[in-house]
Amino acid sequence: MPDDRVLVIEKPHHAAFWTEPAKPVTDGTFRARTLYSGLSAGTELSFFKGTNPFLTARWDTELGLFRPDTSAGYPVAKLGYMQVGEVVESAAPSVPAGSTVAMTYGHRTGYLGDPLVDRVVPLPAALDPMLGVYAAHMGPICANGLLHAAVERHGTDVRALADGVRGMRVAVTGAGVVGLLTALFARHHGASEVVVLDPDSRRRAVAEAIGLVTIDPDAADPAVVLKSRWRHAAADRGADVVFQCRGQAPSLALALRLLRPQGAVIDLAFYPGGAPEVRLGEEFHHNGLTIRCAQIGRVPRGTAHAWDRERLSMETIDLLRAEGHAIIEHLVTDVRPLDDAPTLFAELAERRRHTVQTIFTC
Repeated sequence: MPDDRVLVIEKPHHAAFWTEPAKPVTDGTFRARTLYSGLSAGTELSFFKGTNPFLTARWDTELGLFRPDTSAGYPVAKLGYMQVGEVVESAAPSVPAGSTVAMTYGHRTGYLGDPLVDRVVPLPAALDPMLGVYAAHMGPICANGLLHAAVERHGTDVRALADGVRGMRVAVTGAGVVGLLTALFARHHGASEVVVLDPDSRRRAVAEAIGLVTIDPDAADPAVVLKSRWRHAAADRGADVVFQCRGQAPSLALALRLLRPQGAVIDLAFYPGGAPEVRLGEEFHHNGLTIRCAQIGRVPRGTAHAWDRERLSMETIDLLRAEGHAIIEHLVTDVRPLDDAPTLFAELAERRRHTVQTIFTC
């Protein structure tokens, strides 16, 4: 049995491969050989560049606090959460050999899984396995955003993800992977209009290639543009909901400006540097707005019986069936061997290369 190769961030700006002996399959476990491993560039580069808060503080799960007394620090030995594997050996009845599964075990060539411990999402045979990188974690992040939007409108009695966007005018700030998948979810579930805002022309081009309307926020004031178009009543203009998917404070400030009064920003972004530029004394205060964090670790309070991460994964697979061809053709911008990962991390961190979605092959 070949050893497993694991991508590790050993210290800031230095990624390397470590070798681990492959663990034997025992009763109830299975071995997966990695087919594809997706890069979540924002999160993973924050570890590579040393800006992730987990590097300087310990997350206290019980108290829900970052505590500066201790931290995991380097090396970061589990990196990434977008893996697709072929089950090559199994002693777990629920995960048969020969099946293809989506998991979240990091960039590595193989993994010993346990369905009692790991999230294991079986992939339909008809689905291109490359799309499976979104099924276990990234897609549910975006689906959870729509779920939070639905709770804002209907309370906890949410029957479908469409409850938060159907017939609505939706803005999405940020055209990275999270923003584009969220925009596709909104369109898929019946939003009347979906507009994506991103200052990067390359990312807007990807959004347009998959049929989305875009606005350059650095051109004419996008809040004036959209509020001039989207009128609900006198002194009631703007987006019904904004999904904020770009981890920069000015993007959150823009999201608030796009909303109609008493609307909600559903925030899916990660802010490694905090958000000091958000001007909470302006539109946020005067229009009575809401910022709702749709962090994947939690579904909205009161919905857990009907909505959990497994259901969000099934919603993701439904979207991938409908939009998979466009996603692979346009959103997946780079397919690279896993061996290229250390070099690619450095190029992205130094802004010598641009990617929307990189998928590594093993």
